[in-house]
Amino acid sequence: MDRSRRRFLVRSSAGLLSAAVANNIVPSLDAQQTPAPGTPPAFGTAPAVGPEVSAATFAEAEKLVRVEMTEKDRAQAASNWRESMAPLYERRTGPRKVALDPDLQPWSRIQAVQPGQQSGPDRDRFVRTAADPGPLSSSDEAIAYAPVAKLSRWIETRQLTSERLTNLYLDRIHRLDPQLRCIITLLPDHALEQARRADSEIGAGHYRGPLHGVPWGAKDLLDTAGIPTTYGAEPFRGRIPEKNAAVVERLNNAGAVLVAKLSMGALALNDIWFGGQTMNPWNLEEGSSGSSAGPGAATAAGLVAFAIGSETGGSIVGPSMRCGITGLRPTYGRVPRTGAMTLCWSLDKLGPMARFVEDTLLVLNSITGPDTGDLDSVPSKLDFDAAASVRGLRVGYFPRWMNEDPATEVDRAALHILPSLGMVPVEVSLPDWPYDDLDVILFAESAAAFEEITLDHELDQLRAQVADAWPNTFRQSRFLSAVDFVQADRFRRKVANEMARIFTQVDLLLVPSLRDEMLTLTNFTGHPSLTLRAGFIEVSEARSDWAPDPAHPLPKFSPPRRVPHGVTLIAKPFDEGILGSAGIALERAFNVAEEHPPGF
Repeated sequence: MDRSRRRFLVRSSAGLLSAAVANNIVPSLDAQQTPAPGTPPAFGTAPAVGPEVSAATFAEAEKLVRVEMTEKDRAQAASNWRESMAPLYERRTGPRKVALDPDLQPWSRIQAVQPGQQSGPDRDRFVRTAADPGPLSSSDEAIAYAPVAKLSRWIETRQLTSERLTNLYLDRIHRLDPQLRCIITLLPDHALEQARRADSEIGAGHYRGPLHGVPWGAKDLLDTAGIPTTYGAEPFRGRIPEKNAAVVERLNNAGAVLVAKLSMGALALNDIWFGGQTMNPWNLEEGSSGSSAGPGAATAAGLVAFAIGSETGGSIVGPSMRCGITGLRPTYGRVPRTGAMTLCWSLDKLGPMARFVEDTLLVLNSITGPDTGDLDSVPSKLDFDAAASVRGLRVGYFPRWMNEDPATEVDRAALHILPSLGMVPVEVSLPDWPYDDLDVILFAESAAAFEEITLDHELDQLRAQVADAWPNTFRQSRFLSAVDFVQADRFRRKVANEMARIFTQVDLLLVPSLRDEMLTLTNFTGHPSLTLRAGFIEVSEARSDWAPDPAHPLPKFSPPRRVPHGVTLIAKPFDEGILGSAGIALERAFNVAEEHPPGF
């Protein structure tokens, strides 16, 4: 487009019009405003709308986006803002306002596999542990904490009924949830109906697979037909969807038994919801981390066999780390998000949280695959063998990261154990770039997802109203620059190319779970991760996902408290099978997964 020619036409027309008016030869102003046939539309010629702005308005706005304009630039920008830029907000503020349905997805598509890269394994193969699970334990507690891999074998061979197991978990929830606040909606009647149906089907020889009859919990952002789905947030407490989320429907088809909707930080941030703060069963004086707070606490405390969580920027990794469980964050696009709350279209991922590595793969195998309701979900293969050799796998690590916070002796011990398992440690590096700048995308998309309740101030109902909670962030994000959003998107591609380079050198990465750079950039590049308990550390102060608040200091402990600590493996897109094999080998070597929280 020839913008300079358009400006000339506008200015020339305005000049001619002024001369014509002065000579009283213009019959109609409207007639003169109609462009002649063949004249292209010009910028800056719309009717003026919105409040008056001045050069001083731009001088103040510059502070928000960190750019500098000259006085002349400011004056020119102010001169036609109401004709050129303010009309661009008509979709939201004008008489032709257009509502955007929550299910409407952006035009742009996100792909975890970059051009020229291999899109995961060539074959579909799923081989679970073949070992005999042994006799059913006589202890209800031992049954509650048993791996899904064992529970499913006991149910399949009818040593254990789904109804008994479901009642066992319901009883534990009634006794223990008051300490944790991890349940939003308990579903005893629904669960027992599903359990009895499972027992009947299995008794009739119709065994659906490893999850048949196994009780689970759903983070309360997954739609459940006729059952409240609240997002943990006050404005949505009465929300009852008509359809199941795709993942819920797939688990129903697998015969799994939904016992509860689990707590989440309001609108998927941290661990505070309208019912209070979800606590860590290993240390009841600190939160369980978020936003998959309920799945983390409930799974760690043996209230469910497994749970489904979600991650946008650390919401599976964080609770898995703090609560000492295993969390599998799948490749972006592997698991459909149809019927799940949207926080950020280009980042949100759904994944399993369980007490053992193989359990997460058993669940993933049931929920993987595209759905027409999620345009970014794609066909993919899962190649997993629980008994596969890990010998020769190249495991990358960042030397500096392993020797500074947040790494611990547990992280370093995990690195040192690799050679004894036949895996090969390989030093890798990344450029020292400002990876947190990618959060421009997260903040802009999340503010768009919750635009309506931001602008009508329903966000004011949320329990958490501190500076680092969503209400403030959503409001601030209205003033992010669209230009910077595009540049962040381009930076995202640059970061993805760096990750592709690293994975030409290694098969996996081993990283401190909460290392900010890796947690951020791998969520933006869509790489899968597996967080698993690797040992224990001692903490002398409660930990929190929230910014420090001097007015409300965190509890201090003397003597220090013993809590679990996990490490994280990262793989190439759609290589969750390798994550599972390496995770199982490490889990056996660490030999700490069997221990559960005292008092639970």
